[in-house]
Order: sequence, then structure tokens, then C-alpha cells
Amino acid sequence: MARPTAAYRCTECGWTTAKWVGRCGECQQWNSVVEADAPTGARMPSPLAPSASRAARPITEVDSGPVEHRATGIGEFDRVLGGGIVAGSVVLLSGEPGVGKSTLLLEVAGRAAARETRVLYVSAEESAGQVRLRAERTGALHEELYLAAETDLAAILGQIDATRPGLVVLDSVQTVSSSLIDGLAGGPSQVREVAATLTRVAKDRGIPVLLVGHVTKEGAIAGPRLLEHLVDVVLQFEGDRQTALRFVRAHKNRFGPVDEVGCFEMTGDGIAEVADPSGLFLSRSRAPVSGTCVTVAVEGRRALPVEIQALIVPTQAPMPRRVVNGVDASRVAMLIAVLEKRGGLRLGTSDVYVSTVGGVRLVEPGADLAIAIAIASATRDAPVPERLAVFGEISLAGEIRPVNQGSRRSTEAARLGYTQIVDDRVGDIASAIARVLPQRH
Repeated sequence: MARPTAAYRCTECGWTTAKWVGRCGECQQWNSVVEADAPTGARMPSPLAPSASRAARPITEVDSGPVEHRATGIGEFDRVLGGGIVAGSVVLLSGEPGVGKSTLLLEVAGRAAARETRVLYVSAEESAGQVRLRAERTGALHEELYLAAETDLAAILGQIDATRPGLVVLDSVQTVSSSLIDGLAGGPSQVREVAATLTRVAKDRGIPVLLVGHVTKEGAIAGPRLLEHLVDVVLQFEGDRQTALRFVRAHKNRFGPVDEVGCFEMTGDGIAEVADPSGLFLSRSRAPVSGTCVTVAVEGRRALPVEIQALIVPTQAPMPRRVVNGVDASRVAMLIAVLEKRGGLRLGTSDVYVSTVGGVRLVEPGADLAIAIAIASATRDAPVPERLAVFGEISLAGEIRPVNQGSRRSTEAARLGYTQIVDDRVGDIASAIARVLPQRH
């Protein structure tokens, strides 16, 4: 009989290997491979007879039950959730440090408490006094809002039993630990146990739970990948700490859409929702300036006008600079190559700077045409027409391809007063440049 050999398994994704390695070969996580006894043979569990309530039935006879969304009082937050918070759901809100996660959820807790819903806010990072100071500043004080500063999972469960809340907020899941599991708080096993326990409590008692999650330096949610599978909703809180604008996006939502985005603005009194962010991403220059072009981007189900600016500076350096902000650098490099080959521009001896207004980041290909027009405008030092809006994807052949939700973009541009719209109907990039920019003599 062959002697059983020891195997090693990744605690993050379950990848196995015959020998220990410091980094998982599947999910690339460090120090997640631990020793596990290799199975000596295939074993099949004994079948159990299902009870009458759990017996399999035709799907047409299964009662799905109503899914009721309870509004939080913050319209932009409810938009991303699909109408509000569902009873018994677990929502994970992640984001970089200092972006405003705690401020947003404290505002949600204050609004819920004002609607006569008892809320338990558990702070595992700050003291109750610190949370009270923030609540005073943001106007979230209410008798039905209970604060607790706990880092032990058993103590948090005791607080839930004592207060019997209608909503639980935990800030954050990576700083809570359980005495039943080995390891420090924030480790994969601890995060998994804390999230699984709170999920069971939420499902058994019908209490919605909001969790704050840390992110790694790569931008991914810290902890095991299983954390995102356990929760019902995964939200990403985005924004540059140097600007006041913030976005909430849904990466997973079992009770609503995942293509919505909520806009917020950080103020001295807390966080305020921005219901109509149409003018946030446009410059306020009255005189026409070369190197600027407006596109209509689609964020979720809303169309937003975004101004793209370009600057072309001649240089004697053998390697001209390509500096971008708010757009994809590799896509800008591709557009520069298309403009040189198909558009007749000469950019090999110039530094190219491309940026968006307002700190917004555009990742969709629909902004290609606006980037190209802005670069061409800066190269010729000729401003585009004042009420012009463009959108379209540019291929390597120089043709302008249609983008999704083109009619919505056109409708929003017309609503905001843009009388001239250039899109894929123009044909190619050379025709688009000739149409919107006058020829220099």
C-alpha cells in the first residue's frame, strides 16, 4: 500500500500542491498555503433522507417570496442598492483609507434611527467618543442609534442580543476576531469566521448588516476571496482624497442591478448626495480654449457630460512624455498612434498631456473620440465649437465605432444644450477632425 503523503492547501482558493510554497500558484496570495492531510482514498458520505419541508419540488411550485427594499433616506445610496436595504441581507462596503466609508455608513445609521429603527453601530477601530464627535458634526445624533466599541465577536453578538436592533453596522470586519479561531484579527481564518457568523445572524433574525471592509494596496478587498461570496452585496467606495467627489458602485448585488453608481460630495458637515452631477466634470472657462472636448459618459444608468483636456508641448527629448490623468494610459498611447497614422498628425516630437476635469476616471471606450479630438485641437491650437459633444470608440483602422446607449447619450447632450453631436455616423477619425476643427493656413 502506498504511504499517504502530506499535501498543502491554500486557505484562500483551495489550490493544492505536493510541497509547501510561500505564494499560492492560483490566487497569488502570500503565506496562505498550509499543511493538510491528503485523503487516502475517495469516500462517499451516506445519503440522508430529506424532510418533507426540504424535499425537492418543481421550480414552478417554489414560492420566491417578496423582496422588500427599505429605503435608507439617502437617495444615491438607495439607487446603488436597488431601492434600499433588504431585511436579512449583508452588505460589504470597501474603499481606501480616508475615503469616507465610516462617514457614509454613520449617515445611513443616523437616517435609519430617525425613522424609528433601532441601529447598533459597532466600531472596532475607533472609540465610542470618537464616533460621537463625528455624529455631532454630521448631524447623526439620535436616541435610537446605539454605539459600541468592541473587537471580540462574542461581545458583538452579546450587544446584538441586548439591543435587538433593526440594523447593524460593523466598522470594520478586518478588525474583529473570534476566540474560537486561531490567528490575529484580519487574517483569512478570522475574517472568514466573523463574516460567516454575522451572515448567519442576519439570515436567522432578519437583521440587515452593513460591513466595512479594508482594501489592499492593489485595490482588492482585504481578506479571503470567500468574503465576497458570503455577503449579498459588495459596494466599492471610490474617490480621490484630494477632491470632494465620491462614487459608490455595486460589484455584486443579489437584490438589484450592478450597473448603477451613486454620486456624493464630501463637505465640512459630512457627506452629501449629488443627485445631478452634470456640471461637476466641466470647466468654467467662458472663452473657447484649444485642447478641450466634451464627451457623454455612461455611469450605471445615468449619462454624464465629462470634459477632456489635452496639452501638446514640443520637446527635444528623445523620448517624448505621455502623461495622463483620469483615462487609461495604454488607450491614450494607442489613440496617439492612430492619430499619427490615420489622422495626419505629427506627435513624435511633442509631449502629450491628457486629463479629465473634476477627478472623474473614464475607462469605457466611448471616450476615445473625445480624447482624439482634444489632442487634435491642442496640436492645431484650434478650439472646438462651444456646444459640441462627441462620443465613439476608435479602432486601429481609424474608424469610429458605435458605443452602447448611444441614444441616451444623445438625449442627455441635447438636454444640456449641446447642439452639435459627433458620433460613429461621421465614419473615421480623419473625417471627424476635419468636421470639428478648421484647417490652419
